[in-house]
Amino acid sequence: MTAAAAPSPFRVPPPFVNYRLDTAYDEMFCAPGIPRDFYQALHRMLVSLPAHELRKSQQAADLTFLHEGITFTVYGSKEGTERIFPNDLIPRIIPATEWAKIEKGLTQRLTALNLFLRDIYHEGRILSEGIVPRELIYSCKHFRREMRGLNVPRDIYVSICGTDLVRVPDGNYAVLEDNLRVPSGVSYMLANRKALKRVFPTMFRDYGVSPIEQYPPALLATLRSLTPENCAYTQDPVTVLLTPGVSNSAYFEHTFLAQQMGIELVEGRDLLVHDNVVYMRTTAGPRRVDVIYRRVDDDFLDPLCFRGDSILGVPGLFNAYRTGNVNIANAIGTGLADDKAVYAYVPQIIRFYLDEEPILPNVETYLMTDKSQRKHVLDHLEDMVVKAVGESGGYGMLIGPHSTKQQRDEFRVRIMADPRNYIAQPTLSLSCAPCLIDDQVESRHIDLRPYILMGEKVTLVPGGLTRVALRKGSLVVNSSQGGGSKDTWVLRAGTADDRVVEIDEEVRRGIGGGRLA
Repeated sequence: MTAAAAPSPFRVPPPFVNYRLDTAYDEMFCAPGIPRDFYQALHRMLVSLPAHELRKSQQAADLTFLHEGITFTVYGSKEGTERIFPNDLIPRIIPATEWAKIEKGLTQRLTALNLFLRDIYHEGRILSEGIVPRELIYSCKHFRREMRGLNVPRDIYVSICGTDLVRVPDGNYAVLEDNLRVPSGVSYMLANRKALKRVFPTMFRDYGVSPIEQYPPALLATLRSLTPENCAYTQDPVTVLLTPGVSNSAYFEHTFLAQQMGIELVEGRDLLVHDNVVYMRTTAGPRRVDVIYRRVDDDFLDPLCFRGDSILGVPGLFNAYRTGNVNIANAIGTGLADDKAVYAYVPQIIRFYLDEEPILPNVETYLMTDKSQRKHVLDHLEDMVVKAVGESGGYGMLIGPHSTKQQRDEFRVRIMADPRNYIAQPTLSLSCAPCLIDDQVESRHIDLRPYILMGEKVTLVPGGLTRVALRKGSLVVNSSQGGGSKDTWVLRAGTADDRVVEIDEEVRRGIGGGRLA
């Protein structure tokens, strides 16, 4: 990737005095000082408000997160582990036409990945025809031989997916990675929306923003659609959310989703297996469980089958699963398809199973198991992002342009010692969006994680979690690495995509006519 051009400041009234454009695609501005049509109303409001009004509004949103306990956990931090999730007041706006393409592309991708997982654990046609190398699959730590020949309801291995999208400098979206095991973050998407609706109620309505509040019932409907045939109560299957417990970084989300769906939040110790049937301990006695929405990794689900030292899972759970007496979402072994080395083959996977060209492209990816690709990466480490294939949360990663020589040397040794464990990608110039930083609006890099549900049908709520690299110049959006999030406004067709929203009167009344006290 070519070096970024020198940033160019543009003159506008506060709070944009520190805003900069560079070679990255800017979500708000099409040129210095000129907002895109669907951002004009928001831009006009921001430049019309004094700094103290913006500050109060951000504080109000922060208080919403604080009072509702919207937190995340950072392991190993000297300042403590539990923190309020950072949120940015300024929404990211996506026109309906853009969202339509995203929706179509993600539906295509998840359909193909489910067909791929079904094939891998049954016939293995894609391996026999040499489209995907056998050694790549069998060397993946998330491949589960125990799943060979096991039929899952509706042949759906991945029912909940969070795919990370980035917008590259030409304005197009690309898939950065798929999250198919226990994707997280949807509670922050919902929390951001709740806060912004209270801060910007009138503008929210006038912009014609698509709702996302239907996600919890849609998730519950998806889970219930995957009820196994052996369920005793097909009209009212018992669904639970299995959490590792309060020390898990996403525990807030677990409790939030269970409450929103009206299902029980359970830990492994709350469940037992008898005669290959899963029961939940209750004050009225054992109650059969039919569907488990698990937020526990494969390794810890069943100490009799996987890690024997796990205290998070349920002894005998896999046998109950294998005999069809309970379903687990997502299915065991789905982590195979979000291995970052397998990710490189997703375009071929789509062509093989659907006979279609990918609607959303991958980011160019180098496999370290390939000698020539490995040499190219090692020769250009300062320009590359290197990732461990099984890590998440921004861990196990080298960002070449922001690294030291010592860090690059360390990764060079790691790659040579275990090439299967690493992939590399060119350093992307992620798109930028306006963020409120110390009473000023500044540019920060962002990505987007929409959430896709697959049951009787494929469902995408129009939006997602826009993650923000809050540190100036950073490309790392993960909350554990200093990132935050903002609300994502997908506009309904025929509303603010096609016209400029008039809010001058609203601005005179104050922010949205309904700032939090």
